[in-house]
Amino acid sequence: MPPRTTDSAPERRDDDRPRPDHEPAVEPEADAAAGRDGEAGEAQADEARAHAEGARPDSDSDSDSASSAGKDVDQRVAAMRRTADGARRWRAAQLAGCAALLAVALTGGAIAFGGAGNGRAGGDAAAVSAAGALSPGVLARGDLDAGIASLQKHLRAQPRDFGSWATLGVAYVEQARTKGDPSRYPQAERALKRSLELEPGNDPALAGQGALAAARHDFPGALKYADRALKQNPYNERALCTRIDALVELGRYDDAAKAADTADDRRPGVPVFTRYAYVRELRGDVRTARDVLERALDAADSPADIAYVATALGQLAWNQGDYKAALGHYARALAADDSYLPALEGRARAAAADGDRAAAVKGLEQVVARFPLPGPLVALGELYEDRGADGDRAKAGDQYALVDAWTALARAGGVNADLDSAMAAADHGDKKEALRSARAEWDRRHSVHTADALAWALHVNGRDEEALPYARRATATGYRNAAFLFHRGIIERATGDEREARDHLKAALDLNPGFSPLGAREARTALKDLEKNR
Repeated sequence: MPPRTTDSAPERRDDDRPRPDHEPAVEPEADAAAGRDGEAGEAQADEARAHAEGARPDSDSDSDSASSAGKDVDQRVAAMRRTADGARRWRAAQLAGCAALLAVALTGGAIAFGGAGNGRAGGDAAAVSAAGALSPGVLARGDLDAGIASLQKHLRAQPRDFGSWATLGVAYVEQARTKGDPSRYPQAERALKRSLELEPGNDPALAGQGALAAARHDFPGALKYADRALKQNPYNERALCTRIDALVELGRYDDAAKAADTADDRRPGVPVFTRYAYVRELRGDVRTARDVLERALDAADSPADIAYVATALGQLAWNQGDYKAALGHYARALAADDSYLPALEGRARAAAADGDRAAAVKGLEQVVARFPLPGPLVALGELYEDRGADGDRAKAGDQYALVDAWTALARAGGVNADLDSAMAAADHGDKKEALRSARAEWDRRHSVHTADALAWALHVNGRDEEALPYARRATATGYRNAAFLFHRGIIERATGDEREARDHLKAALDLNPGFSPLGAREARTALKDLEKNR
């Protein structure tokens, strides 16, 4: 599955450590020109646009990291202790947090909440506005549009409320993510810019700019804004989480691990726990990743948090080839929120891998009918190709064409879509364009995902000797991903290294034999041929 995106879990206010108290009261006078600044009066976009997928990338096998066993045990014990402590505080914070954020959606009033910049524990509600994340409970209930409309109304009356401009900007980022509507990103950019014009250097807006940059796949920019926000407020949860995300996507995994430890110490809770788990997974420590996610699930009270964390556990199980466990986790996620798209998509993929192709096709058809994003579009297209019934090839072609349409829409909204484009085009589109996109993405960042994308794009263009170092790099961190192993095995076969090719193709199929309808079939065929040649 594609790389995980930033989640939308709420920030907490129960941390009793000191924070900068820099936010002044909003000036009382209305600024009519600011009230007409576009953001406060723009109509809502068509809700039929795609939902941006929150799935995590394929996970590795249950191998230990390269560090010593004793050090790993100590790290796991420390992680569990921090997680348990954070879980107790998170439960209480959720009740207060969701109530406060619901007030934004229902009244549009300014409130003191989020820990993203308010040095106060309370304060004048007319003076300090929401400056953190919108509650996932609000998102799950479909109230985000109402919350945005309320903020717009409030800003028409109070156009100098810099905190509400920051909140509106973050809300547009969330709306783009949950609806797959990249046209919201320019609106978010203008709202956040307005917040900073009114109150230069305020950390809620800086953190929002970091989240916006990450959503647009500008990870150097995301890191820059997160660092600026944290300089103003070291406990800004959104900035702490964005910093981890940016370092992961830039391939700076050691730095990401340190950032996860820092965030875990400062703001333990579901948003940080899920990132901590993912960083451990990328380094090959699946055991800790699973343990942290299980404890995060115990800490989750809201339906949206339960759905999010249970889906992460489902993806982790699926990536290890444990389809029964994955289906169980997805069932729990959907019991909490029956419309949660990542869980619906994950359940369909797990059903396909478990042999229930009819359920998989039906499930993915329902997903892409609502949110036609590259991941589920390609998965559905490949299921059609694998089924091979009358008209299935044309149906598959339709799905791949929609990927191109989404890519154009994303780029128009300022999103760097080269990684998505490279992976889809390599197997189902213009191979030269796949290589161009993969090279462009590699020039920006050196993650395992960009290494794999470049390796595979080089392979499909017949440049296997050049591809091999990138395929090796994609599997070098301990992150044993079945698709990565498959790509490496195919490339090694093409370069004449049959022994290594056999080992990696077998490892891919042992790890997750249903990782891809077409890829798994190709892996089995290639391995069978290699066995004949021994």
